[in-house]
Amino acid sequence: MKKIINTDQAPAPIGPYNQAVLSGNTLYISGQIPLDPKTGELVRKSIEEETTQVMQNLKAILSAAGMDFDHVIKSSIFISDMNNFGKINEVYGKYFSEDTAPARETVEVANLPKFVNVEISMIAVKS
Repeated sequence: MKKIINTDQAPAPIGPYNQAVLSGNTLYISGQIPLDPKTGELVRKSIEEETTQVMQNLKAILSAAGMDFDHVIKSSIFISDMNNFGKINEVYGKYFSEDTAPARETVEVANLPKFVNVEISMIAVKS
């Protein structure tokens, strides 16, 4: 059985999907891009600000499911330019302890929704 997780503290889906799905104790969070949920506008000032907005969107979804970043077991990061890896990684790293950071991959892609520079999805488990 699955439970749909949605919050107005993160951007509304822009297609036929939900922000997250809880199946048992496992939360599957859809890829988040740097959309400000209050304005619906993209954050595009810098790659650091884009990544921060993505992480804040993920945080809001985790919170709506009664979880936080300590519950994350897997992240997938999609970026439009591998030259931004260091800056994205620096912001991303502020949300995790190195001792308990999740498994992760980072992949450069040709394009992302709305032609943003970063998209991140996560899987979290509530024990």
